[in-house]
Amino acid sequence: MSSVPDTQVLENNMHDQELLEQKVLGLISEPDLVALTTDLVAAGGENPGGTEEAMVEVLKHFCLGAQLDVSTETVAPGRPNLTAVLPGGDRPGILFLGHSDVVPAGTGWERPPFEPYVRDGRLFGRGSTDMKGGLAAVVIALKALKEAGAELPFNAALACTVDEEDLGIGIRAYTATALADPAFSYSACIVAEPTDLETVIGCRGDSYIELNVTGKAAHSGRPADGRNAIDAAAKILDLIRDDHTRLQAEQDPLLGAGSWNIGLISGGTGTSMVAAECTISLDRRLMPDDDAQLLLDRLREQIREAGIDSDGISVAAAVTMEMPGFRTPADHPLVANSVSALADAGVDSAITGWTAACDGGFVARDLEVPTIVMGPGGLNDQAHQVNESVSTAELVAAARAYALMCLRHGRN
Repeated sequence: MSSVPDTQVLENNMHDQELLEQKVLGLISEPDLVALTTDLVAAGGENPGGTEEAMVEVLKHFCLGAQLDVSTETVAPGRPNLTAVLPGGDRPGILFLGHSDVVPAGTGWERPPFEPYVRDGRLFGRGSTDMKGGLAAVVIALKALKEAGAELPFNAALACTVDEEDLGIGIRAYTATALADPAFSYSACIVAEPTDLETVIGCRGDSYIELNVTGKAAHSGRPADGRNAIDAAAKILDLIRDDHTRLQAEQDPLLGAGSWNIGLISGGTGTSMVAAECTISLDRRLMPDDDAQLLLDRLREQIREAGIDSDGISVAAAVTMEMPGFRTPADHPLVANSVSALADAGVDSAITGWTAACDGGFVARDLEVPTIVMGPGGLNDQAHQVNESVSTAELVAAARAYALMCLRHGRN
């Protein structure tokens, strides 16, 4: 009884894999990507404002048409998270992550920001880069896998959350649901945020801290009768500036350093009065191991040590938002898969880090899923900018890379 040599079986399997990859890539077209991205941009979703529902409906309609399994979870009125799954086997799968909201368009656009158009190989409109283009690339890739009859040994899914641009209520709801789901099983997460198709293996996190300083009002002609909350706030800001300077001396080669930014300050009721109240809103960027509450506790301790929180002055403080950072080892198979897939999609992808923050930190921290960020569009030159745009060629390359990553997941 004869048998096929093992080497021949391996060669046949490799040949079949190559044919499947080419079939899938052949189903990904620029016109399809432009059409879907256009529809998503036109659906809006400005945040703050809680208006993601129309955009999610467009995405849901497309995913259902692509025969993906679609579910939604209402996080707040009119604000649904969406999950679209290409079902496969029971091995740990691959999760793509994105968000449905965009920052407010503002003024100064050469054309209406939610009437997208293509010019010179770029698609213009609010959210085209951040991140309707990335969402389109993911679902077009999943659709191509479905149409090609790819039988993956795992689920490939997209989680699209609300409120990423503000307080992150969407990703918090998603992770809570996932933690309670015994069927949740993923060993890789790709956040489709704009990275110029670089493979980002680490991100800083972010937090908002609000300080409310309370003193005692008095006539400005007799300031000693009062306790000036603005004076006390100024002393706190000196502490924060000193800490920021200290942090900058401890640069991480990949992510830089944690940082403080004084974003908002308000206080007092009149020039001729000693200010009884002052409020400070702070942005504290986090390294992957930082905990915002512990950092705030340390700031409170410094305020007490400096004697600021005494003699008629009180300081209340709270973390109002926290988005964790993350770091994935450069030699992780997920990173190699991304770089290899992008190369075969025609992109030479650098391995980099981000000073920005994204929802991927929640997946890495709370769900313990190795995470990278990789998507079409530019974070620094396009996201949140007037006349925002994304390269249509990058949309194609991203969709092809996402599809190849699914086909190769678990093989390297």
